Amino acid sequence: MGFVLAAAGSAVGLGNIWKFPYITGVNGGGAFVLIYLVCIALVGLPVMAAEILLGRASQKSPVGAFRALGGGRWIVVGWLGVVCGFVILSYYSVVAGWALHYTWLSVTGQIVGLGPEGVGPVFNALFESNSLNLFWHVVFMILTIAVILGGVGRGIERWARILMPTLFGLMLILLANSFTMDGFAQGFDFVFGFHTENLTRAGVLEALGHAFFTLSLGMGAMLTYGSYLRKNDDIVSASVAISALDTALALTASLALFPIIFTFGMEPGAGPGLVFVSIPIALSQMAGGSFFSAVFFFLLVFAALTSAVSLLEVATSYLIDEKGWSRRKAALTAGGVIVVAGIPSALSGGTALFGSTFAATIGQGRNWFDTFDYLASNWLLPLGGLGIALFTAWRLDDAIRHRAFLEGTNLAIFYKVWLLLLKFVVPFGISLIFLHAIGVV
Repeated sequence: MGFVLAAAGSAVGLGNIWKFPYITGVNGGGAFVLIYLVCIALVGLPVMAAEILLGRASQKSPVGAFRALGGGRWIVVGWLGVVCGFVILSYYSVVAGWALHYTWLSVTGQIVGLGPEGVGPVFNALFESNSLNLFWHVVFMILTIAVILGGVGRGIERWARILMPTLFGLMLILLANSFTMDGFAQGFDFVFGFHTENLTRAGVLEALGHAFFTLSLGMGAMLTYGSYLRKNDDIVSASVAISALDTALALTASLALFPIIFTFGMEPGAGPGLVFVSIPIALSQMAGGSFFSAVFFFLLVFAALTSAVSLLEVATSYLIDEKGWSRRKAALTAGGVIVVAGIPSALSGGTALFGSTFAATIGQGRNWFDTFDYLASNWLLPLGGLGIALFTAWRLDDAIRHRAFLEGTNLAIFYKVWLLLLKFVVPFGISLIFLHAIGVV
């Protein structure tokens, strides 16, 4: 249970509560949600089981896992996971810092006190404030490092047992509140009704890409957590449970947020500003707005922390396994490097200060924050996932793969289906993500 909660914590993050609702809104709701669920089942779940399998079979972090399992040059996939963790956490912590700032504003009553007309400028002021972004970025990284310093049992697992139930409890409070709102029926129909009018080919591919991103696949996190499992632990059932928890929370978040949006006549396709602008405006008009605002942004912080812990653990476990460092030295070093690496994303002028030529060339005019997000979502994560799928399906010794899948599970009948998906369906799906990224489809 500790493993499932920790791994689910890795999967559950800002992607569920911040990103999934707004991309659902942009793509029109229901049909997009259905396609997303199909992508979770056919692409996300098979890769998750493969990644956990590699970790448990090798009992090592990403780089050591591919080396121990006879990967040879495939070791580059392990390196990719370590690099990906650094890259993502360097900008992810900035968004988490925004959630921390809004939590503070909510607890002190400043969100409700501003009124609807004053909420919008709050985010603009935060986004443009170098000092606030740096401060909250550092605070959030300190929290993440503190959990990692506790180790696997006293740190990651203990906090997962606290944070994950709390996370679901807070979301249920918001969901219960949404039941009482005038816009609940409209919000429910928006999420679960089969609406296709705003769904495009790009939206279908976004559903595929997000299904991959939301489960924390391709970055070595699931492989690292899998390395802490016993040989007789059921990785198949665990993978299903993790995917189900992650998907349930994403759908619950949407069902809690969209009734608020429709009740107050707001635009469901508001984009990234849905959480940091539209939701605070709506909450400011509700009875008990300060309480629900604090609950919501505490929720965001908890979700971000569970994912950040898994990202930092990948780099920390690499330094422990490969360099022989103590956990304290590894966590402080990896965390410190990420704090420094996140400075460009925290600064509103980061592009000009830290490599505008690179950002303009690689990110097609995006700033530093957007460039790193683009690289991670469209290239690093899919490449890592593709490498894991191809290695497990085509390179890993069949006897090792078959035995590792069957150990501890009662779901052996799904082995051939799982292997078929890894060999053909997953590579095809990820190839579509790449083709979309370069504008071919």
